[in-house]
Amino acid sequence: QVQFVESGGGLVQPGGSLRLSCAASGITIRLYNMDWYRQNSGKQREFVARITSGGGTNYADSVKGRFTISRDSAKNTVYLQMNSLKPEDTAVYHCTTNTSRRSYWGQGTQVTVSS
Repeated sequence: QVQFVESGGGLVQPGGSLRLSCAASGITIRLYNMDWYRQNSGKQREFVARITSGGGTNYADSVKGRFTISRDSAKNTVYLQMNSLKPEDTAVYHCTTNTSRRSYWGQGTQVTVSS
């Protein structure tokens, strides 16, 4: 059974940093493209970042230069380092992947950027 458990969210002031973690079970993350998405209340889910099975990365324009996605294959965990946070980064952040069978989503972790 594939499961993703996100953690690391919280309340942070503008300009601050957080590191999100996505611990995976039932799947070997280094074999798949792993994504972070976010969803603010009332809005659609928005792509944030991807790390490919080959280790390449890409980012939404809104987070480029501020966020960094990475993975630890030994821990089977994906990370999202978020720096220079802005109020518009406030959202629930989810990790996800697509396999040949279906997509899998974690329940998410809340990030709130506010003074």
